[in-house]
Amino acid sequence: MFGEAASHCKSLNFGIKLSRNTASPRFVLRPGGAGFTAGYFTSVHKVERVLARLLLETLRKNSGAILRLLMVVCLFQGAMSFGLFTPSTGGNSALKTAVQGGVGGGSTVDAVVTEVNISEPGGISSSLETGVLEPESFSKPRMLLYSSYTIKKGDIIGDLAGGFGLSQDTLLSANGIKNSRLIQIGQVLRIPNQDGIFYTVKKGDTIAAIAEKYQSGSDEIRIANELFSDTVKSGETLFIPGARMDWVERQEINGDLFIWPTAGYITSPYGYRKSPFTGIRQFHSGLDIGSAEGTAVRAAMSGRVHSVGWDPILGNYAVINHHSGYRTMYGHMSVVRVKSGAYVGTGERIGNVGSTGLSTGPHLHFTVYKSGITVNPRTLMK
Repeated sequence: MFGEAASHCKSLNFGIKLSRNTASPRFVLRPGGAGFTAGYFTSVHKVERVLARLLLETLRKNSGAILRLLMVVCLFQGAMSFGLFTPSTGGNSALKTAVQGGVGGGSTVDAVVTEVNISEPGGISSSLETGVLEPESFSKPRMLLYSSYTIKKGDIIGDLAGGFGLSQDTLLSANGIKNSRLIQIGQVLRIPNQDGIFYTVKKGDTIAAIAEKYQSGSDEIRIANELFSDTVKSGETLFIPGARMDWVERQEINGDLFIWPTAGYITSPYGYRKSPFTGIRQFHSGLDIGSAEGTAVRAAMSGRVHSVGWDPILGNYAVINHHSGYRTMYGHMSVVRVKSGAYVGTGERIGNVGSTGLSTGPHLHFTVYKSGITVNPRTLMK
């Protein structure tokens, strides 16, 4: 076979060196002279046949090694397709993202960003503009389920809610908490498996109307409450997925609705007490906050001044209307600095501490009304 190849090469005016070692055949072709071009075109098909026979002989002798190489390539490709092996993107790449399964590590549905040059147009910022849709199961409506938690020393509703991945509204509503400052060590809380609040159905309510009011979905409400029709009864309690409390209600519960109206200390709390003038037990409708004469008195929450005036008991006073049915009254002031009808912001100065009216010394009498009835101001103050 090698002799035949040599003879054809000579006819093409090639120089040739052949090795007779059949274990590792070698041949080298060198162009010889002017007859090279013509000879090549007349005899090239003969050389091709010789080289083809050489290639087949080599494949036959090394078929075992080639087969093993193919098997290795197939196994490697299989490992790649099942995610058992992720090739390195190189130590100098601008960004490497490893796709990991499980919480906090992405998932196999994430796109793998291998190399992005953030200094080039269309780099990392452009890559992040195109998102990946979340799995449908993530947003699928769920039936309402509960776990439980026992209050421990130092627990705060806000921190507990964050730890369970819920809003404060959800924990407050699910447990009927009306004053978060009064939760007790050992108290057991219900922990829902999703965000939302409870709602008491009113006459004329429909699921669609409730869903629209709280920006929830009718299907979500039906599934969470295991309802099999759109009929709901007045007085029935429903869980509204994703709904939030009115911010005023949340601040009422957390005691963050009003700021302190003046700097000082409580000299007489809200509730029953012995009158400092008659010694008779009577109801005290507000807080007395002792402070120096002339100390600024400020609006505890924004609102519109309802009235200002003089009263034999309260002395100089001002009354401010707020949203959600709240009204505040400030008494015994030495001077009032606002007029009826004026709008005041939270913390805006409305007068000075004094001792006008029926008073034992400089202080501010601070009263809070909710829908016309006095409530304890201290439970609503930051």
